[in-house]
Amino acid sequence: MEYIIETKQLSKTFGREKAVNSINMCIKQGEIYGFLGPNGAGKTTTIRMLLGLMKASSGSIQVFGKDITKNKLEILRNIGSLVENPSYYPHLTAYENLEVIRKVVNVPKARIDEVLEIVRLSDVMSKKVKGFSLGMKQRLGIAAALLHQPKLLILDEPTNGLDPAGIIEIRELIKSLPAKYGMTVLISSHLLSEIDQMATSVGVVSKGELVFQDSIGQMRQIAKSKIIIQCSDVMAASERIQELEIPLEVIQDRIHLSQPTDQCVAQVVSTLVHSGHQVYRVEEVKRSLEDIFLQMTEKGQRR
Repeated sequence: MEYIIETKQLSKTFGREKAVNSINMCIKQGEIYGFLGPNGAGKTTTIRMLLGLMKASSGSIQVFGKDITKNKLEILRNIGSLVENPSYYPHLTAYENLEVIRKVVNVPKARIDEVLEIVRLSDVMSKKVKGFSLGMKQRLGIAAALLHQPKLLILDEPTNGLDPAGIIEIRELIKSLPAKYGMTVLISSHLLSEIDQMATSVGVVSKGELVFQDSIGQMRQIAKSKIIIQCSDVMAASERIQELEIPLEVIQDRIHLSQPTDQCVAQVVSTLVHSGHQVYRVEEVKRSLEDIFLQMTEKGQRR
């Protein structure tokens, strides 16, 4: 399978510190790939290498099936990016800012109106950018990144510092890009809740290492529930369940069954009742994606 982005053993070292350590990233066409990790995990360093802004210490990067070191200009012509804060001229209007960039990337003037419509800034195109909210500035930055109709959009923490309304605006905009324009999006964030609402696949990075990479659905699959049972004579009840060879833990006078099937739960309850135990409560507790993320990044930090 050909990927839009594929890295092999990608590493970056600063002195003795390995900021990025042997990352194998694979991003398919039309995906929204959430690049997730705590601050300082190596996300921005990786993105800078993907954009040719920083040279890798070792490993390889292929974008659109071509080596970044040999085809940098050709590749960059098809990438739009917003890394850290967007650059703009505060004394110019939104339209004038985009006109400056349009002349550099050499696209028709009509394209300015198109991107302003995409990011929903058409009604303020004649206002000076210094009066824009942070969310509006972020959307203008995305408009600039979209001006030359890129096949790939790379966004580094695009919702950082935004209020809830601004976050929703950016989120909805990003979610619309693959379906409407056939674009592939790589978005980095330290917030799992944000990635969970946007991404189709996710890569989790910790201490420079990619500790998880799969679909967001697969990440949710890991969040399988546990069953907590409250009953009479917990120790005797747990011994009876262990005779069924069902793994359990006793925590604070409650029996915890990890990732059991429905049939397994039914068997346990039936066995307890027939053994004379009173079952007071059977409760399903699901692990949040935040719990999984923390577990993954803690594992990465222990390596």
